[in-house]
Amino acid sequence: MKDDRLRLREIHLQAFGGRAEEANLVELLYAAGKARPSLVAIVTGDIVAHVVFSPVTIECAPNNFKAVGLGPVAVLPACQRKGIGTRLVRVGLDACLADKIDAIVVLGSPRFYGRFGFRAAKDFGLRNEYVDNGHFMIRELRPAALGDVSDMVRYSPEFRLAGC
Repeated sequence: MKDDRLRLREIHLQAFGGRAEEANLVELLYAAGKARPSLVAIVTGDIVAHVVFSPVTIECAPNNFKAVGLGPVAVLPACQRKGIGTRLVRVGLDACLADKIDAIVVLGSPRFYGRFGFRAAKDFGLRNEYVDNGHFMIRELRPAALGDVSDMVRYSPEFRLAGC
């Protein structure tokens, strides 16, 4: 298990050009028990990619509303542009649906995440503490889940601790 965590760190470091924030975030989320779901892609017996989801809160949401943040997603540079990241995200969305998650937020490329049904969060009256642009997106997993939801989306404190 410790070797797997070291491998995940290496994958995130390589995928993000040596930047440590994402690798640190993954470690902090695991330490806090907030890395759920967390999935890996294995090619020829080796972990080559990783995606993690973690809980988020939304200020104006029903008590039973469940949302998570997607990311970071990391694929080793030698394995990128082969569909591994896409497949990992799709399997992660299915895992969230099975876990009865209502919605997923992501900070990322609208071009990439739009393929999975993510839309601009601002269209739903949502904002976050990091960016105020089209890179903050959301996807409903349950029809009309966002009908009674609005205002500020807050990521777990581990994001700030990791420097993200």
